[in-house]
Amino acid sequence: MRNVDEEHSGKPDRPVDAEIRHRTAGGIAVRIVWLTLLLLFPLKAFSAEPYARAVLEDGGKIVPGQQIHVTVDVFAPNFFTSPPQFPLFELPNALVTLPEERSVNLNETAAGIQYSGIRRRYAIVPQIAGDYHVPVIAIELGYSVDGETVRGVAKTAALSFTVEGGPAGGTTFAARNVTVDQAFDRPPASLKVGDAVVRTITITAENTQAVIIAPSKPGAATGLKQYAKAAKTQDGIEIDRRVVSRRTEALVYTATTEGSYSIPAIDYPWFDLERHETVVAHLPATDVTVMAETAVAGIAPDAEPERARLPFEQRRRVMLWIGLFLAAVAAAWALWRFAKASTRWFVAIWKDIAASRPNRIRLLRRAILHESPAEVYKKLQAWSHEEGFRTLEMWAQSKDLDLARHLRGLEALLYSGHGGDFDRKRLARLATGEGATSTQLAHSVLPPLNPAS
Repeated sequence: MRNVDEEHSGKPDRPVDAEIRHRTAGGIAVRIVWLTLLLLFPLKAFSAEPYARAVLEDGGKIVPGQQIHVTVDVFAPNFFTSPPQFPLFELPNALVTLPEERSVNLNETAAGIQYSGIRRRYAIVPQIAGDYHVPVIAIELGYSVDGETVRGVAKTAALSFTVEGGPAGGTTFAARNVTVDQAFDRPPASLKVGDAVVRTITITAENTQAVIIAPSKPGAATGLKQYAKAAKTQDGIEIDRRVVSRRTEALVYTATTEGSYSIPAIDYPWFDLERHETVVAHLPATDVTVMAETAVAGIAPDAEPERARLPFEQRRRVMLWIGLFLAAVAAAWALWRFAKASTRWFVAIWKDIAASRPNRIRLLRRAILHESPAEVYKKLQAWSHEEGFRTLEMWAQSKDLDLARHLRGLEALLYSGHGGDFDRKRLARLATGEGATSTQLAHSVLPPLNPAS
């Protein structure tokens, strides 16, 4: 009997066998590729990435001059190692600001991964009607991956909104609960020639910024000299549990001639976002009465007083008083010169002391022991820059492992949203060089300057 293998050894493979071998070889190749990728790129390369989202508030009917908000939430896996940097962006025909509001800490779980988040709000005031397109906002941040700091960028999606035509009359100031008041520093009805009266106009509004509040149009008062002081603006004022913005204007009226005059009335238009219509606030006119300057009563001197010669004793007394006066003037001048020179000397010494390293170390220690965690982190960043390091992390790594560990605890307390802790006294000793241990970080990548033979 012939061997079956010998019988088929000289014949070509059947198509089915060839296909099976081809698929087997392909599967082995795919496994080899995946194994190579896993070896070359560890799981850290496929870890979670930061992300951001933007939401438009006040999305109803929007008119020119109305302040709207874009809320931006940025998230990072685990916790932030450096605060997100929210950039300002340009929007044609609109004012874009990032108000000084307290940021909100967030927490979110996605695909089984815990994310820490921070929320900020942009304020946008469109000036004209039309379509507006908020661009993509790229936010730089630092976060932790496997105990290491990683730099990343989170980007929001673009947004769009439409602004309707403005109210009749071209009013470009829109807000809620606007109040307009005026006050005078003295009664305008009882002035004398040369007197001045100050008219203070206060405009208070909600849902806007002080720089957006439109100025009033006081007109001109006939017969009085008029001068307007620079307006003052304030944001974040709390009145009856409401947060408002305020614009304060001061006008000075000076009476030059006697008579009766009038400070004109003021009509102040604004667009009410509650009623969605234009409202006009009215300040009434004020009458001014200027009287002639009253002559000062006194005793009339004699027409021709007789000149009498002073006796010798009286003349000597007068000369003595004159000499004492001149001596006092000279002493005051000398003291002033000495005080000026000594002041410059003390100021120079104080500046040298303040700029000295021991004093800066003392201030850093006091900040770490007594100030808030955010201020401690800020002071440590400034100190690392003064020490010549580009980042706070590089400075800590160059100092001590224990310092880097306490610093990470501080960063976790500030940015993780899960809490954290740090030993203030230990951190103060390590940061100022008093508590350094022998556990330095990884060896330098540079070769030693004087290698041992």
